[in-house]
Order: sequence, then structure tokens, then C-alpha cells
Amino acid sequence: MLSLPESRTEPGPAPDDKGSATTARPGGAAVIRVLSYNIRSMRDDRAALARVIRACAPDLVLIQEAPRFFRWRKAAEKLARASGLVHVTGGATAAGPMILSSLRAHVERTEDVLLPRTPGLHRRGFATAVVRIGGARLGVLSCHLSLADRERYAQAGLLLERLAALDVPYAVAGGDLNDRPDGRSFRRLAGALTDAWAVRPWGGEFTSTPGDPHQRIDAIFTTAGVEVLGCGVPHGLPGVGEDDLRAATDHLPVLAALRVPATG
Repeated sequence: MLSLPESRTEPGPAPDDKGSATTARPGGAAVIRVLSYNIRSMRDDRAALARVIRACAPDLVLIQEAPRFFRWRKAAEKLARASGLVHVTGGATAAGPMILSSLRAHVERTEDVLLPRTPGLHRRGFATAVVRIGGARLGVLSCHLSLADRERYAQAGLLLERLAALDVPYAVAGGDLNDRPDGRSFRRLAGALTDAWAVRPWGGEFTSTPGDPHQRIDAIFTTAGVEVLGCGVPHGLPGVGEDDLRAATDHLPVLAALRVPATG
């Protein structure tokens, strides 16, 4: 079975390339588990979705395609409760991206950002927050970029601007990029940030589609100074069933364990 380090304050284990544990260096940093997941407006098996999220034991969940219409807040709260988490920000107010967290996270501030809209295309946005977990202070951004190449590239640039505007030493961004690693929008982000899978691959690579995984269009990125302990699709993680992964939604989730330095 594969395993990622537990969410905890250092010292703690870190996975090697085979998923085993090694001793982490002391220093007061926080090991934070971040999950990015496109949930297709919860139109699929909601019980399977909650089971997958719970089994990943995340501290932060960066959701895409959260419920946005009738009683969307109620649906978001139901998912949070079923997953053992709380709603932080986002949903309809960010045109789909949303952030959930465990009770480990102390939320300092949040902001939902609507992006410029191209006529004829869906409105897009970012859900953002600044949180403290243990001794670490972290900026967080959930995104779902456009299907249109030109708009998507512009949104990648806006994502980098928004991360910088959070004005924190360390940050993580994740989401459905609608782009592959060789695409220019993905490369724009990877050129400025750390692509967590590329640095420390763990589990599976491809996120689309659950029935025929053949492309990586969902990713987690970090700013400089955040150490990636492992990142990938949680195939084989205890409690994460393959049937649930196929039934929960039309994307596979991306789970990362990150060591974030303590912030004074």
C-alpha cells in the first residue's frame, strides 16, 4: 500500500519514490496534505466522493466545479460535513472553485475573485485564502482554467498575479488546468512555480478520465521554499477504492504532502 506522511508538525515522515517513510528534518515546519479535486457539481456518487476525500485525510481541499446554482451553499456544507471538513470560501461566488479545510487550519482571510469573461464562454474565478496550520502560514488558491487557449493563458498569468497579491512567504495553487504539461498555460505556471508531481511523483500521474486515465490536466503547484514530499493520484492509498474513484466524478484527485516552513 502507498502512504503519504500524516498531517502534523515536524518532525514527521516523508515518502520516498516508492512511498515508504524516511525521517524528516526537524525545524518546526508543518506537513500539510493538500487535495485538488474537480467534483463535477456533485452530479455523480456523492457518498463515493466523500469517502475518497476522507480517505485522503487532507488539511486543505481545492475544489473545482463546486455546486453553483440552487441551494449551492447547502450542498457545499453537506459535502464538507460528509468529508469531515469545513467550508472556507468559494463555490458560486468564485464561479466554481472552492476551498475546504480541516480544523487544523486557522483562516486569516479569504477572497473570491471573478475573472474577466470572454463572451460565449463560461465565467471563471479563483477561490483564495490565507491560513495558518501549525507554525506555517500559507496562501491557498483553487482554480479551474478556461477551455479556450487564449483565455486560459491569460488566466494563468492572472493566477500568478493573484498568488503574489496574497503577500505571504509561501503558497499553494491547485486545480483543473484544462491543459497538459506541454501546453503553454501549464508551462507558464510551471515556469514560475513548482509542479509538485514533476518534483516528487507518487501514486498515479493521469487525472482524466477515471475510466481511462490518459492525461494530466489537474495539478498542484507551490511557491519557492515549500518542500514537496509526494504528489499524485492516490491509487493504492488505504481507504481509497478504485470503484469510488470511478464513481465519484469525472476527474481523479491529486493529493500532495507539503512541508511548509514555520513563519514568524
